[in-house]
Amino acid sequence: MARNAFSSRPFWTNQRGASAVEFALLMPIYLLVVLGALAYGIYFGAAHSVQQLAADAARVAVAGLNDTERANLVHAYAQANAQGYILLDPDRLEIVPEPSPHDENQFLVTVRYDASTLPIWNLYPPLPLPSQTIAYRSIIRNGGPF
Repeated sequence: MARNAFSSRPFWTNQRGASAVEFALLMPIYLLVVLGALAYGIYFGAAHSVQQLAADAARVAVAGLNDTERANLVHAYAQANAQGYILLDPDRLEIVPEPSPHDENQFLVTVRYDASTLPIWNLYPPLPLPSQTIAYRSIIRNGGPF
């Protein structure tokens, strides 16, 4: 007569299938952590691109002789180069070049990006999420003798 593997000891001490149960319990948590890290990584990559665009546009503004020319240079640079910044959709950018309200010898470039299409917003709702608008400013000194 064949013996059943479960008959020799009580089922709560049997170790068969423990790995499958542990896998079933831990895999959703592991996937949430991995997908969360990917989504946050994409968001931080887009934020870095916005910061770089603001800094690069401000550097271009140095060549302007007055505030109007600086603003035109910033807009021309952004229009020509925004698609080259990874993870940014140029249609969702808002660029505001203006003289600094605090110092007449400085020029301010503000870049705002509507990040509502990034995959981070598809994460589990109770997770803390950043703002859907990424904004950075860059300030440069006006060119010329001081």
